[in-house]
Amino acid sequence: MRSSNPVFSRRGFSRDNGYAGFNTAPQAGGAAVGTQGNPYAQPTGNPYAQNPYAQQGQQHGAPPQAPAATGRMTIDDVVLRTGTTLGVLIVTAALAWALLPVDDANIGRSYGIAIGAALIGMVLALVQSFKRQASPALILTYAAFEGVFLGVVSNVVDSRIADGAAMQAVIGTMAVFAGVLVAYKAGWIRVNRRFYGFVMAAALGFVLLMAVNLLFAVFGGGDGLGFRSGAMGVVFGVIGILLGACFLALDFKQVEDGIAYGAPREEAWLAAFGLTMTLVWIYMEFLRLISILNND
Repeated sequence: MRSSNPVFSRRGFSRDNGYAGFNTAPQAGGAAVGTQGNPYAQPTGNPYAQNPYAQQGQQHGAPPQAPAATGRMTIDDVVLRTGTTLGVLIVTAALAWALLPVDDANIGRSYGIAIGAALIGMVLALVQSFKRQASPALILTYAAFEGVFLGVVSNVVDSRIADGAAMQAVIGTMAVFAGVLVAYKAGWIRVNRRFYGFVMAAALGFVLLMAVNLLFAVFGGGDGLGFRSGAMGVVFGVIGILLGACFLALDFKQVEDGIAYGAPREEAWLAAFGLTMTLVWIYMEFLRLISILNND
């Protein structure tokens, strides 16, 4: 299963890798190795499995050897690198908020810097998504530019539309993250192929509708088709947040599979990158929803 997140769908967390839980090589009986009855079961031939010769030596009475340092990803690695990435994003967002004023005299310049930062961040995200190896420097640079964009946009909404909107969006994002994590760990959310297919179809439809609405807004003026204003804007804002929650569930599953099947430690940076992009999605949807509610 591939994640909705383009980062996880690359080298580190895709079904094309042994530790992702899918091996399409059939056994003599016709079933895929290690996948009978469980699509996430560990396949044989996992390139990160323990050395079979060491296990064979122990079975023949050889003295046990001390476990070697495998350099495999752990949940601590994911938490640390996600915290680092989000920390860079938050610091640059705070600096942009403080140093790029959004009063009438300076809002044009601040908006221009924010849009430029957003475009650079998008390019960096695409580059990292198509790289076969995680690049911590590239990921942290992406977080820095994304923070500049979020800082300016948050300041505009907070100071011109709804006082306290940024803090409300942060609290909402944290609540969604915590809620999805609890639901996932409790087994209330079952991430399987059907769930993945539904989320991807919904996300594709959502993105296409937003793109069409943007085109109508650019060439026709006004609010386009009205998908980002009024009652329809509220509905689509809620849908966007729910999609972000579904992306989190998919991301949690991919991280869990990577840890279970021995992903190398450097893949924790990809996990941090993917989770950061999903959290940014949720935050922006909250900020947009708050803006719509206060404008109305």
